Amino acid sequence: MHKFYSTRLLNLSRRFFSTAEKKTVLYEFHQSHGGRMVPFAGWLMPVQYNNASIKESHLHCRSHASLFDVSHMLQVNFSGAKVVDLIKACFVADVDALQEHHSAYTLLTNDSGGVIDDAILTCTGHNSYYLVSNASRADVVMKRLKQVREEQQTEADIDKLEDKSLLALQGPAMANVLSQGVSQTLTELPFMTSTTMEVFGIPQCRVTRCGYTGEDGVEIQVPTSRTVELADKLLQFSEVQLAGLGPRDSLRMEAGLCLYGQEITEHITPVEAGLAWCITRQRRKQSFPGHTKIIEQLKRGASKKRIGLKYNEGPPCRGGSEILDMDGKKIGEVTSGGPSPSLDCNIAMGYVSSSHAKLNTELLVLVRKKKLSVKVCKLPFVPLKYYSK
Repeated sequence: MHKFYSTRLLNLSRRFFSTAEKKTVLYEFHQSHGGRMVPFAGWLMPVQYNNASIKESHLHCRSHASLFDVSHMLQVNFSGAKVVDLIKACFVADVDALQEHHSAYTLLTNDSGGVIDDAILTCTGHNSYYLVSNASRADVVMKRLKQVREEQQTEADIDKLEDKSLLALQGPAMANVLSQGVSQTLTELPFMTSTTMEVFGIPQCRVTRCGYTGEDGVEIQVPTSRTVELADKLLQFSEVQLAGLGPRDSLRMEAGLCLYGQEITEHITPVEAGLAWCITRQRRKQSFPGHTKIIEQLKRGASKKRIGLKYNEGPPCRGGSEILDMDGKKIGEVTSGGPSPSLDCNIAMGYVSSSHAKLNTELLVLVRKKKLSVKVCKLPFVPLKYYSK
């Protein structure tokens, strides 16, 4: 399993970057804890640690708590009198309805309705917003934001946060661990809400209840100068283990979550990806990039859809594996695939023609020149355990 996931992540990284890799402030920390560093999205990041296999690390997150370094991700603050206009001109988020201290999953779309990137947008105050998006798309996103601001002469500040790092604490033991280092009551911080608080003696940390695993979790924005300190304090708890890109990928796949460059690209629309739920009814009445194409697909349907696949016999499939109908005709491709540690079977996501996307449809997937029987199944593959009041 280690070789499968590390190879897939390396291949994805090469699609976006060929330049020298950057390092997060935790680089030496990872090495000292047995982290196996690999290039990913222009950064050197741990794929796993010597004390656990990817499967063991995955299952630890499902049963206890895992600490991920996600400092490579793009963090941006927006502010200014016309900041809402800028966000509306770029994202599909219903920013008018986004209350202070609340977050929303959103998409930055292009004029053809494709996805430039997905992100978490948080309202931090009046005319003030905080964005976290993918490291692999950081330069593209920043260029797009500044381009739109210039074209529309929008009065808004776009500040890339260079002095902040980001840690993700994920798993059922998260709340018990974190509550021992904060004064606020975490029961008052449900999924997709955010606030600033002191965390284990470190002031002005932004804690957002979200994550990329399907488990209850938080992402903690922390001053870069104190990131090692916070990681050390969290690892003092026996329930917490470090986790790398390998289990992060298998966890998000079980949760049915999209990875940029795989399930979402500039040539895939939110409707095709099954992400139209993040465009509210009110927002659909307003303008945003790709509005015409996306609304048309909402009305008439898309020609292809993202599906889940599950099977027990044979090797796991990879992105690019052909999906066939029962007559052997190609009807789509796998975007992500691999063994599921939680379910003890093989799972995959991919795109097929809409006529073959119905649940329980029997299909074939071509793996190592062998046709394996698969069945369309519901996403996510495992129950989501986000906390709500």
